[in-house]
Formats: sequence, structure tokens, C-alpha cells
Amino acid sequence: MRQEVRLAGFGGQGIILAGYVLGKAAALYAGKEAVFTQSYGPEARGGACAAELVISDEPIDYPLVTRPDLLVCMSQEAFTKYGAAAAEGALLVVDSDLVQSATRKEWLRHIPATRLAEELGNRIVANMVMLGFFGAVTGVVAREALEEAVRTTVRPHTAELNLRAFATGFEHAAAAPPGHAYRQAGRQAGARR
Repeated sequence: MRQEVRLAGFGGQGIILAGYVLGKAAALYAGKEAVFTQSYGPEARGGACAAELVISDEPIDYPLVTRPDLLVCMSQEAFTKYGAAAAEGALLVVDSDLVQSATRKEWLRHIPATRLAEELGNRIVANMVMLGFFGAVTGVVAREALEEAVRTTVRPHTAELNLRAFATGFEHAAAAPPGHAYRQAGRQAGARR
């Protein structure tokens, strides 16, 4: 089944790194096909950026994301820019402290990723908190594959903090209300391709 994923936020949040880790987990550790693309504004920090992935169990014939089935927004600007582009029935995941006007409540899952990262001692790992939460609520890639991708991607001296952040997000999903039944929406999205 083909799944289109867009992670969006602003430069400095680690959006591109989170997308890279997700793609690496899918392609190297989960036995799936994956294509990763990225886009960002001219600003080094603060400008809009997005990481886009196509993840599939079969060879990927078209590598670009057109209507994401899974959309992560870590800033209000990202939600404003990309929220309407999500496919019908898509899962929308937001940082609840940074995205205030999210609609489509039946599609919505949220986590205070930045606040949880600050509680871990460094807000820079909010991307890993979000990645853990995303992995838990979607099941698109197994937890073990994601953890291995984190471990082998980040700098060795930051691996422990990044893995703790990932686990925080993953465990937050277990404690959060169920919200959206993604698996059903995912099957519908896969059926239309």
C-alpha cells in the first residue's frame, strides 16, 4: 500500500531530520520502499520547510507527494500552508502548543511536542518527540525500525536524549485518547491509488 507523508514546520525544528529518519527506518530497517524529498525557504532558521515521503510495500512509480495521507504540522504556518492539501480521511498530527487553528477534528491527533521536549531539557528534540508519537499513532513503520534509524542517524553524544524524546512521544500516544481510526482511513487511501 502506498502512503504519502508530509512533515511540515519551520526551519530549526528538525523537520528534515525527522523525515530522513522516517525514510531510513522504512527503507533500511522495515523492508519497505521509500522516497524522501525536502523543501525549505531561503531562511536558515524560521522559514517554512517540509519533508515529504512516499512509503510503499511495492516499487514506487511516482516519487512525489500530491495528497498526503499522513500530515504532521509543527507550526501554525505549516498548518495554514499544508492543512488543506491533505487527502480526504487523512490523519493530521499537530504540535498542540504551536498549532491553534486546526480544524477537521475527526482527523486530528495532537501532542505538545515542544513542551515535552523542554521538559526533557532541550526543545531541539521536539522533532523526535513528534516522530515517536507519529510512529505510535500510525504504525506506518515499526517502533524498533524507527529507534534503530534514530540511533544510527543522530550524533552519538545525542543518541540517548533523542531516543528518550522518541520514547516520550511514543508513550504519550498510548496515554492519549484514541481520536482517529487511522488504519481504516489508510485502507481507504490505499484503495484509491
